[in-house]
Amino acid sequence: MHDLCDDLLAECEELAELCATLDAPAWASATAFYGWTPWDEVAHLLFFDEAALQSLHEPAAFALHAQALNAAMQAGVQISALARERYRHLGAPELLAAWRERGRSLAAALRALDPKARLGWYGPTMSARSFASARLMEVWAHGQDIWDLLGRRRPATPRLQHIAHIGATTFRWTFVNRGWPVPEPEPGVDLAGPAGQRWIWGEASPRDFVRGSAEEFCLVVTQRRHVDDTALECRGEAARQWMKWAQCFAGEPADPPPRGSRIGP
Repeated sequence: MHDLCDDLLAECEELAELCATLDAPAWASATAFYGWTPWDEVAHLLFFDEAALQSLHEPAAFALHAQALNAAMQAGVQISALARERYRHLGAPELLAAWRERGRSLAAALRALDPKARLGWYGPTMSARSFASARLMEVWAHGQDIWDLLGRRRPATPRLQHIAHIGATTFRWTFVNRGWPVPEPEPGVDLAGPAGQRWIWGEASPRDFVRGSAEEFCLVVTQRRHVDDTALECRGEAARQWMKWAQCFAGEPADPPPRGSRIGP
């Protein structure tokens, strides 16, 4: 947990440092993620980091919050609207400072847990390890929206392995979440890390696999790129269908960006 939480903290700090360079017009500019602004992106992260801290420290109160949030979502309320309402009194510098403080508190609290400890969330409980990995993935994905808005390429780091692991192990979820039959066989995943590492999940097969850059794989499974805008090699029908609709995060089925709509610098 220590190394994972160090990586979570590093991901938060990197994004916070980027956001600290934004001027007022940039904070109010629409990203390619549903038109959210950087203010919206940080407010979203703050909303769920505060929920995560409540799950750790006040599980009974969190259970009531989760029930209310799930009911609101089923009634059609957008999570972005809830975050805007909660933090509308905060200007960008105050919002960023609040999120940075909560992110540090969350990383510290998770670091003290047994990796197998169970924590409440909006669906089934999660292990502390999975919980921390999911928070890291959220920070990275929403951070990508801001890097894209600025037209800057983010340096890839070994922290991508945590996100790639979530992506590689949610093959079935992509289909089950849409009510579709799960195709077989499950493709293996063979990825190249940013420093030449080789990260592999599943059985090696010459006919059914996803192979290529770990960064591009993470961009696809977090729905920040269309697979056709990457150099990923997807062999076999199951692999092609998976990468077309891949969704490594929880919630209702979401569609990836249209082909050609999000191409980085």
